[in-house]
Amino acid sequence: MTESKAMILGCGGLALTDEERALYRAERPWGFILFARNVHERNQLVDLVADMRDCVGRSDAPVLIDQEGGRVQRIKPPLAPKYPPASVIGSLYEASADEGLRAAWLMGRLHAGDLSSFGINVNCIPVLDVPVEHGHDVIGNRAFARDPDAVIQLGRAMVDGLTAGGVQPVMKHMPGHGGALVDSHLQLPVVDTPVDALEKRDFAPFAAFSDLPMGMTAHIVFSAIDKDNPATSSAVVVKEIIRDKLGFDGLLMSDDLSMKALSGDFGTKTDAIFRAGCDVVLHCNGSMQEMTQVCAHTPVLRDAAAERAARVMSLFGASEWADMAALRTEFDGLVAESMSHV
Repeated sequence: MTESKAMILGCGGLALTDEERALYRAERPWGFILFARNVHERNQLVDLVADMRDCVGRSDAPVLIDQEGGRVQRIKPPLAPKYPPASVIGSLYEASADEGLRAAWLMGRLHAGDLSSFGINVNCIPVLDVPVEHGHDVIGNRAFARDPDAVIQLGRAMVDGLTAGGVQPVMKHMPGHGGALVDSHLQLPVVDTPVDALEKRDFAPFAAFSDLPMGMTAHIVFSAIDKDNPATSSAVVVKEIIRDKLGFDGLLMSDDLSMKALSGDFGTKTDAIFRAGCDVVLHCNGSMQEMTQVCAHTPVLRDAAAERAARVMSLFGASEWADMAALRTEFDGLVAESMSHV
């Protein structure tokens, strides 16, 4: 673990270029992330995942993906079935808590079965954000519900299903993206909600999941806590809120560095994220020019960050057997009616 740099990188296409391989071998990212642009057919995806790991000489290197369901599903039919957004599961839960919780577990377990067949071992779920009325749709139906307690219950069931299948979760977006009124992919949201209200709504699900191995930050300014810096690059938010108040001691990664919410060049952004106390930076778009800057400013994993990364690595590999066809039939039956309204 001491030989890995504290970063997760993407790539540009369906197969690694010679330039990408050379960068990975020289810079030794801890992990990788995949997007729809990297997915074409089964053998291609399996080969890409294996090639990434071969570059860093670690057969269990983390390979992440955002496979939520709904509009955020990187692997689509026919390679993976179409899954509903989390709000459909939330609607089921509202009608029947037992059915909603079962559907959440099943969805997590089915995701794990799909992803592990390609060698992917990390899914960036659950979305634990609690959207506000009139908030931006960047979260929207990606969230389970507007009730923090429902988000907690459904998120836990989904995590349990995912980990039963040997895939590890990344909760997002800490300490809460639901109050954003603009899209952080395009501009920096500022949330003016008082701290006591944030604690009851936005922070509550993340506090309940402080035991998870990985979390992802939000590119949002919480003006009541730090009016000058988004959570990702705010030492106050990372140390006083995420670490102390929420009690999270897992591996904390930034959201994507290439999102427009963060200002400055990529070296400046990378430096700010590590100064704030994040363990790992995430760069997704595969731009070689940007990745080169990120690499130049990323340290080797060390101290507490290295220990957290090692804990994540120790969790890979264990999967409980399941009759996947039977689970899929059960899941489809539970969500069929709700899906017809999506």
